[in-house]
Amino acid sequence: MTDNGPLYLGFDLSTQQLKAIVIQSDLSIVSSAKVDFDQDFGAKYKIKKGVLVNEQEGEVFAPVALWLESLDLVLQRLQEQNTPLNCIKGISGSCQQHGSVYWNHEAEQLLGGLTADKSLVDQLAGAFSHPFAPNWQDHSTQHECDKFEETMGTAERLAQATGSAAHHRFTGTQIMRLRHKLPQMYTSTSRISLVSSFLASLFLGSIAPMDISDVCGMNLWDIPSNNWSSPLLDLASGGSPDDLRAKLGEVRQDGGGSMGNVSSYFVNKYNFSPDCGVAPFTGDNPATILALPLRPLDAIVSLGTSTTFLMSTPVYKPDPSYHFFNHPTTPGQYMFMLCYKNGGLAREKVRDVLPSSESGDVWENFNKHALETAPLDVRKEGDRAKLGLYFYLPEIVPNIKAGTWRYTCDANSGEGLEEVKEPWAKETDARAIIESQALSMRLRSQKLVTAPREGLPAQPGRVYLVGGGSLNPAITRVLGDVLGGADGVYKLDVGGNACALGGAYKAVWAFERGDGEAFDELIGKRWKEEGAIQRVDEGYKKGVFEKYGNVLGAFEKMEEEILKVAKNT
Repeated sequence: MTDNGPLYLGFDLSTQQLKAIVIQSDLSIVSSAKVDFDQDFGAKYKIKKGVLVNEQEGEVFAPVALWLESLDLVLQRLQEQNTPLNCIKGISGSCQQHGSVYWNHEAEQLLGGLTADKSLVDQLAGAFSHPFAPNWQDHSTQHECDKFEETMGTAERLAQATGSAAHHRFTGTQIMRLRHKLPQMYTSTSRISLVSSFLASLFLGSIAPMDISDVCGMNLWDIPSNNWSSPLLDLASGGSPDDLRAKLGEVRQDGGGSMGNVSSYFVNKYNFSPDCGVAPFTGDNPATILALPLRPLDAIVSLGTSTTFLMSTPVYKPDPSYHFFNHPTTPGQYMFMLCYKNGGLAREKVRDVLPSSESGDVWENFNKHALETAPLDVRKEGDRAKLGLYFYLPEIVPNIKAGTWRYTCDANSGEGLEEVKEPWAKETDARAIIESQALSMRLRSQKLVTAPREGLPAQPGRVYLVGGGSLNPAITRVLGDVLGGADGVYKLDVGGNACALGGAYKAVWAFERGDGEAFDELIGKRWKEEGAIQRVDEGYKKGVFEKYGNVLGAFEKMEEEILKVAKNT
């Protein structure tokens, strides 16, 4: 115990880094440390941006040994800062989703027999049937994706069962492909972990169960029936579903509580308390919605290289164009997720076509034109609304090839949709690309939102923005115009630590919750908005929000027309 009570440790094992953050019960940060995989181990493992790539087959994967070394190193770095690790009461964390780790039959014995005089990598070198873990960027599994959808009949039925259509990165298709490619490896595999349950296993000294939210990123878990999908296990295992079920193990239903105390390895080597508990670890996207007390119908938009839209919702309405996961802490709630490849990169492409400003601010002209252009470029009655798609990479949602398309329609009714043959002024694209990205989010989330209060149209309560794009005033303004946000648009500033903090908050809730106390109740009482969030836009603007509603149907029709001629194959 410190003077301010027990401490909690949260991790984030992402593609390029392992971060650790120590917090107090009141959620204040005590210390943090990180390992940068390229910087610390690039030469040894020949990785680039945390991964190895086999371009010929579309494989992207990481050496498991890299993560073992990184865990020892990040704990050493916390020790070097004199972090009182003996005061840590509980551990949880977040990890990159979809990746899988393959343990052999010696794994349990080796995990249970770790001694403090040697490193993790030295003692667990013989614990794996496969030295690599597939990464979420892997795209080697198109054949398996087709089979998954065939088995369930349609992409819609697969999404209805598992929360998502088939995706290259999802673990079920990866397992199926590896079983074909490396049959001996698959036979010698005793257990399969997700990256989140792998990291939890190291702390427990035994193989940890998968978490109820992260398991939804596999295309193997039947969400409505809350069990493994028998037909999909049968497919992925080549007709031996019971064998694969045993390899995957039971799924832990409770996102909180303790799975057991920390392994003696960490007690003897790093001075952890033998009473320190290990709570379930989850995926990085579920952990993002735990980085603040997110209420149902609040939304988080992550504006990085790619764009992610996340909501917590009590409604399960899956569709092939987006993802549903079980909520990581709250039974009966779900996490809704949209992923777009064409996020920051696409906005930068539009920006770079504009003349650069004399001030040296690369965004100055883009922002000027985005803010000076009227919504949908409708400046006066009778002007037609301008709509576009700006895909510099093949997109996931909708499933369309790289390309740029521009259309117009009647601004009041959305009728008379027509493709524009000649591009409009490049200055107009600055606002149009932000509107396009926001209209896609609004279109796909509209079934999930309700009126926040009487007299308002259906929309999110608060919209939280994270990532580099959240610092841009033009982007935040236009997102507020399109998405609304009855209670405002906020920039969430947690210094790039959202996932690690989500893990640490999860640990606080896991070990301090009262009987039946929900995560957002407990964290909501302790979370201080000052310093963590900043209001950057009023959100819902009467009249403006409705203008975008008028053309939402036209936007959907535009996507459908483009899909007919430019679908990814």
